[in-house]
Amino acid sequence: MTMMTRRTLLKAASGAMLTSVLPQAAFAQQQQEKRFAPQPGDWRSFEIVTRVNLQKTGVPAKVWVPLPSVETEWQRSLSDEWTGNGKTMGIATDSRYGAKYLAAEFDGAAPAVLEVRSRVQTRDRATDWEKPAALHAAPDDLRHWLQPTDLMPLDGIVRHTARQIVAGAHTDIDKVQRIYDWIIISTYREPKVRGCGVGDIKAMLETGNFGGKCGDINGLFVGLCRAAGVPARDAYGIRLAPSAFGYRELGGNPASLKSAQHCRAEVYLRKHGWVAMDPADVGKVMRLETGTWIKDPDHPVVAPVRKALFGGWEGNWMAYNFAHDVKLRGSTTGKLGFLMYPQAEIGGEALDPLDPDAFKYAISARSMTA
Repeated sequence: MTMMTRRTLLKAASGAMLTSVLPQAAFAQQQQEKRFAPQPGDWRSFEIVTRVNLQKTGVPAKVWVPLPSVETEWQRSLSDEWTGNGKTMGIATDSRYGAKYLAAEFDGAAPAVLEVRSRVQTRDRATDWEKPAALHAAPDDLRHWLQPTDLMPLDGIVRHTARQIVAGAHTDIDKVQRIYDWIIISTYREPKVRGCGVGDIKAMLETGNFGGKCGDINGLFVGLCRAAGVPARDAYGIRLAPSAFGYRELGGNPASLKSAQHCRAEVYLRKHGWVAMDPADVGKVMRLETGTWIKDPDHPVVAPVRKALFGGWEGNWMAYNFAHDVKLRGSTTGKLGFLMYPQAEIGGEALDPLDPDAFKYAISARSMTA
C-alpha cells in the first residue's frame, strides 16, 4: 500500500468515526481551524526548581538531577544553585555530549534532601525557508550527529527502512520531509507507555509496534534521519508553561512538572543549519487533544501543529541536553539511554524515577521578568 493510499484510507476512516461518535455540534466546533504558529521573538525567562526528598535513612544514597546545558540561538542557560544535606554536592558533566547534572551523595544519617534551582531563557523557533542560515556547523561536529547509539543503531532494518522512505529524494530537506510524514502516518501516541518511552528504535521496526511516546517516536525520527545521511539529534527536556496557542497537550502546568518531560528533535540542513522538529507532538495532538483519537493528519486541529513543528517549536519548553548512553558519575547501575529525569540510588540500587511512591521528587517552574 502506498503512503498516499494509506493516508486517504486513514482520512476516510477517521472522518466516519468522528461523525458517528461525536454530537454534531461538538464535531462542527472541532472542525474549526485552530492556530499554532510560533515565531522568533522576545526571550522568556524561567526558574525551574527540582526538590528531592528520600525518606529512607541508615543507608547511603546518591542523587543526580539534570541541569540545562544547552546554549543555542533558542536557549540560554543562566545559572544553577543548590542546597541540601548531602555530604558532597557538585556539578558533573558527561564527557561525550557535555550534558550537565548535579551529583549529590548522602550518608544516610538523615533523610536525603536536595533542592536545585536553574534559570534559563527560551524563545519560540520558526525556520525562514526563504533565507539561508548565517552560521554553519563544523564538519567534525556534524559527524558526531551521524553516529549510532545503543538504542539507535543505523544499520540493518533501520538503514533499510530509511532508504525505502527517502528513495528518489534529491535534497536533505526532501529526505527529512518524507521521514517526518512517514513518522506521523506510521506511528502513534500510546498513553499506556511509561514516562517518555524507551527509544529502542530497532525493536520498534522489527516488531512493527509503532505506538510510543516522545522518546520512542522522536528517537525513531532522529535515527531514520541519521541513517539517511542527515545529521539529527534528540533534545531532552521539559515543558515549563501552557501553550500560548491554546493546545492543552502542548504545555505544562508550572506548579507541577513531574510528568512534563518531553524530548524534541533537530536536523541539520545544509541551507538552514539546525532546524526544529517534533513529529511526536503531532501524534500527541492527534491522540489526546480533543478527547477523541483523530486519525487524519490533515484534520483542522492537527494541521497547524503538523505544519509548524516541521521547522519550529514553541518556547514554553526547555532542553536539558542532547545526550545518549549517559554514565552518571558514581552510579553502579550502568548507562542511561537518555538523561531527562532525576535519578537516585539507595544502597547501590536504582530507584524508579517513574514511581512516585519509591522516588519522591517534585519539579516546578515560574516565569521571571529578567
